[in-house]
Amino acid sequence: MPSNAVAARQPQDQFIGVTMIVLTLAGWTSIPLFLHFFADKIDLWTSNGWRYGIAALVWAPVVVLGAMRRTLPAGVWKKALWPAGLNAVAQVFFTGAFYKLDPAMAAFGLRSNIVFAALGAALLFAAERRVIRSWGFLAGMVMVVGGTCGTLFLDSSFGDKTSAIGIVYAVLAGALYAAYALAVRVCMKGVPTLVSFSVISLYTAGAMVGLMLAFGEGGGAVAFTLNAGEWLLLIVSALVGIAMGHVTYYIGIERLGVAVSAGVIQLQPFTVAAASGPIFGEFLTGAQWGLGAVAVVGTIVMLVVQSRITKRAAATKAGICELEPDADAAAARAEREV
Repeated sequence: MPSNAVAARQPQDQFIGVTMIVLTLAGWTSIPLFLHFFADKIDLWTSNGWRYGIAALVWAPVVVLGAMRRTLPAGVWKKALWPAGLNAVAQVFFTGAFYKLDPAMAAFGLRSNIVFAALGAALLFAAERRVIRSWGFLAGMVMVVGGTCGTLFLDSSFGDKTSAIGIVYAVLAGALYAAYALAVRVCMKGVPTLVSFSVISLYTAGAMVGLMLAFGEGGGAVAFTLNAGEWLLLIVSALVGIAMGHVTYYIGIERLGVAVSAGVIQLQPFTVAAASGPIFGEFLTGAQWGLGAVAVVGTIVMLVVQSRITKRAAATKAGICELEPDADAAAARAEREV
C-alpha cells in the first residue's frame, strides 16, 4: 500500500479504534449493573445460564460455518478445553460477586486480576520475568493492591459475612480470569481470535446451561417470572456484555494496540461507580474514589511498563536478526535470551 494511503488510513483506524474501545467500556460497565439488578429476581445459576445461552446463539454461526467450510483449525476443540473450563469457573465467581457486593466494590475487587496475570505470566514465560522485575512495574502492582484493598476496606459493609464472601468471589474471579487469559495464550496459539472466542464461548455456554439445569431455581424456569421489560434487559445484557463486548474490544486492540485499549478499560470501576450511585443509591466516599484512582493508575502504570519493555525486547531481537546472516538461528537465540 502506498505511504500516502497508509497515512490516510491512520486517522480512520484511530477513530474506529477509539469508538470500539468506548463501546466496550460502555458495554462492560453495564454488565455489573445488570447482574446487580437481577440479583433479587433470579439466582446466579439462572442468570448465567440464560445470558450465556443467548450469547451462544450469536457465536454459533462462526463455528458452524467454519465446520461446513472445513476451515476450523485442527484440534481447536481440544485446545479450547482448558481455557473454557477456567472461563466457566471464573464466570460463576464473577456473577456471584455482584450478588454479594454492590457493583462498584465488586468491579474494584476484580482489578486484582492484573496482578495474578503478571505473576502467572512470569512463571510461564521467561520474557515476562524481565517485566515483573522492573521497579516501575512493581510500583504499579503495589498501587493496585493497596488501592483495591483500601477501597474495599472503607466500604460501609466491610466485615459482614455477605461482603466478605463477595470480596472472596471477586478476587477468585480475578485470579481465574488471569489464568484463563494465560491459558488462551498457551493453548490457542495460532488459532484466529474470532474462532478461539467462539469455541470457548460455546463450551462456556454449555457449562452455564448445565449448571442452571442442575442448580438453578426450577432448573432456570424461574426466569419466566420476569416481565417483558426484564426479559429485554436480560437479552440486552447477554448481547452487549458477552456477545458484542469482546468483538469491539478486539477491534479496538487491532487499531490502538493492547496497552492503550487495556488502559482505557481500567476505567471501568469508575464508570460502574458513577452509574451505580444514581441507579441503586450506592455511592462511594471521597476516600474510596481516591484509593480507587490509585488502583486504576497502578494498572495503567503496569501496562505501560510492560508495553515498553516488550517493544524494547522485540526491537533488540529484530536488530540481532538483521545483523546475522542466519536469521532463523538469530531469532531462536534472541528468543532464548529474552
